[in-house]
Amino acid sequence: MANDLWQRLQFWRDNGDGSEQSHAASNGNGKHPANGHGPNRGPGLSSVPTPFQNRNQKTYAHIVGWGMDVPERILTNKDMEAIVETNDEWITARTGIRERRIADEHESTTYLALRAAQKALTVANILPTDIDLIIVATSTPEHTFPSTASLVQDQLGAIRAGAYDLSAACSGFVYGLDMAAAKIRAGDIEHALVIGAETMSRVLNWSDRGTCILFGDGAGAVVLSADQYPGGVVSSTLRSDGSGWDLLGVPTIGSRDSYLQEKMEEADDDENNHRMHRLHMNGREVFRFATRVINDSIKDVLRMANIELSDLSLVIPHQANQRILEAAARGLKVPVEMFYSNVAKYGNTSAASIPIALCEAIDEGRVKPGDNLVFIGFGGGLTWAAMAVQWETDVTKQSPQRIMGLRRQLTYIYAQQRRGVLHQWRKLYGKVSGPTDPESTIKQLRNKIANLNWEDEPEEEKEK
Repeated sequence: MANDLWQRLQFWRDNGDGSEQSHAASNGNGKHPANGHGPNRGPGLSSVPTPFQNRNQKTYAHIVGWGMDVPERILTNKDMEAIVETNDEWITARTGIRERRIADEHESTTYLALRAAQKALTVANILPTDIDLIIVATSTPEHTFPSTASLVQDQLGAIRAGAYDLSAACSGFVYGLDMAAAKIRAGDIEHALVIGAETMSRVLNWSDRGTCILFGDGAGAVVLSADQYPGGVVSSTLRSDGSGWDLLGVPTIGSRDSYLQEKMEEADDDENNHRMHRLHMNGREVFRFATRVINDSIKDVLRMANIELSDLSLVIPHQANQRILEAAARGLKVPVEMFYSNVAKYGNTSAASIPIALCEAIDEGRVKPGDNLVFIGFGGGLTWAAMAVQWETDVTKQSPQRIMGLRRQLTYIYAQQRRGVLHQWRKLYGKVSGPTDPESTIKQLRNKIANLNWEDEPEEEKEK
């Protein structure tokens, strides 16, 4: 039934004028019929061959959509004074943070990721059913499994998409972009949704002033799309040093710390007491690590992309600490304004910080076609990652696409209804015992329906 309904709803994918829009179609003028992006401004999605076809043509991965979502509740430094022994001056001087967002009970990691993803799809002006891959970078998933990405995929109605979570702490968003861009450049997929989403407030030790003052909650998302127009993601570098595993982390199920927990709690040693499901950090060592790797990574990706430092337009770094950004600017001998910063507003949102910063930089007019950008993340693992992006997407606000907007809303509604139907079907299926091959299962389901005194089926249907 669900498949039949879905077939009836395929009209959502046409152009509103009766013409059929294929997954990688052109309207004949060099523009994609869904989003109107053309080569004169950057990605012209119409030029992309269907995946698995014409792989000898070079394909580029462009960011064509972006969106962010943060909780409504604001926790200021003044508010922190009632929680731990600290004050606004002390926090601001050492971190640059003035406030952060804290999720309410209903604002889960999936909730924030979903809202950011929907906004990114609106900007990209494509349907959830166009998405081939969803990656959620997070350190605070709702479950060990299923993945947060799978929950987002289901609620979006992205029925064609694969989905998985990626764990690389504060570097996770750049790792995710690299994975998605590689699939696009290989010609395997056409559209990918990459999300960084965190509810760090759920894993904080609120009696540890060294960490609880730093972190906040939020989510950011981007849509990556294939195009033969040069630019987009042009180079990246991913690195890890697992010897620093104990400097920043969250022990959880499977951790060796779970076997040592009782002994550690008895020791009452704040420095080594890694509480289960609670974040711990050696701030001094992480600061040293970050200031050491940022500049080398930026230089590496610029060299690989054949971009001079003087041609760099903006660095969008992980928002960990304002002092780290200032130190990096001094090391590169560039103005500190080259490093975009919104850490004062949101604190450290881990994997969500770079996409949130990108969205705000775009809103402030600091990103435009032709700009050379660098994303740089660093965090637990220890991991770090950098990426050079030649931005070619028009960021000016366009008139709302009402037809496509309606199709997206219908897709979300359908996804919700489909979820309910499948839950009910599985509940009924679970009560049916015996063979599970299709013919036997259908027969047993019909018998179950008959036993519930539902309307009898025609005799010819029973014979079938």
